[in-house]
Amino acid sequence: MTSGPPERPARVRVTGPARRPPTRPATRTREIDEGTEVGVIYVQSLVREQLRLAGRVLLALGATVGSLPLLFHLAPGLADTRWAGVPVGWLALGVAVYPVLVVLGWAYVRRAERNEAAFADLLAETSGSPGSPAPPGPRGDRP
Repeated sequence: MTSGPPERPARVRVTGPARRPPTRPATRTREIDEGTEVGVIYVQSLVREQLRLAGRVLLALGATVGSLPLLFHLAPGLADTRWAGVPVGWLALGVAVYPVLVVLGWAYVRRAERNEAAFADLLAETSGSPGSPAPPGPRGDRP
């Protein structure tokens, strides 16, 4: 019998092969990250398109919901009209407005996501690689 604790084998560090940093193809996102003129133009085009979309939605909102006070001003007898004992003005403002808001919100989000997807597709294309096929469009088709 031995008087000391049993000896453990020496630890061995196991490592994989040496790794090199992955080489990224030159993408347009680098233009944005570095703040170059081209990157600024890309971002400004996305912001401009999103602002244009927001303006169109606000115009549609003003034409539908915003025109209700004008309608009641031009047709004062409509404000006194009751349907099921409730004034029509209350029904228009308390009930009929919400489906319009939901549809406008849905249309805005859908189009904004399309704008962002088109922007991401634009950035996903590799720059400076002639002859490479164009990425598929929003519906999966190639130009």
